[in-house]
Amino acid sequence: MFLNGFLFGRFVFALLLLAAGAVHAAAPVSSTVTYNLLRNGIQLAVITEQFEVKDGAYRASSVAHATGLFALVQRDPARYISTGALTAEGLRPRRFEGHHRGKSMFADFDWPAARLNLAHDGLNHALDLPRGAQDRLSIMYQLMYAVKSAEQARAPHMDFVMTNGRKLEKYRYTATPGVTIDTPFKRLDTIHLVKQRAADDTGTEIWLAPEYGNVPVKVLIIEEDGVRFEQVATHVEVKR
Repeated sequence: MFLNGFLFGRFVFALLLLAAGAVHAAAPVSSTVTYNLLRNGIQLAVITEQFEVKDGAYRASSVAHATGLFALVQRDPARYISTGALTAEGLRPRRFEGHHRGKSMFADFDWPAARLNLAHDGLNHALDLPRGAQDRLSIMYQLMYAVKSAEQARAPHMDFVMTNGRKLEKYRYTATPGVTIDTPFKRLDTIHLVKQRAADDTGTEIWLAPEYGNVPVKVLIIEEDGVRFEQVATHVEVKR
């Protein structure tokens, strides 16, 4: 939701794991969501996110095309891919990769060794891999397996660990179910997630749509200087 995967190298599509249990019957076997990405209300790009589960494996992809004047300086699309297995607990990433502005990054999840192997900017390093860790794409779709209903979002807070391909970070969110928002294609009942942060940290808010298997329909990032980035769904298709 990456959320969640293009902001000219800065946007992190932050999402969270809401619960440990899996509800495979409620999750789509595939989905396609189109988003507009805006900076202070001015459109920067159009993002297409796709997800599919088949034969016990999953594949998620995000492709962002710059629009308007931004397309003159950002000619090549930004691409992100996450692949892995579908388990009893939901998604278990095996590999995450990103390609943007002629540069690439890779994150390989070595679950037997509990190591996360990262490659970016000519560097290679490994980190301890905690159970349940996700990447910036897989975390969005893990929501579909973790959330039984909007009522499950009434927990005081939710913690998760995610890699963006360069590092591994912990996040804490609170959630409020039953929040109605207007999107470009329809009014939706959502679960509203708010990142807990320090005064000098960026703010993140996410809106999930239970009607569409809890895919993200809106993400808001507010940076330290007050600049607002919004990723808003314009079209959603799911197959159950």
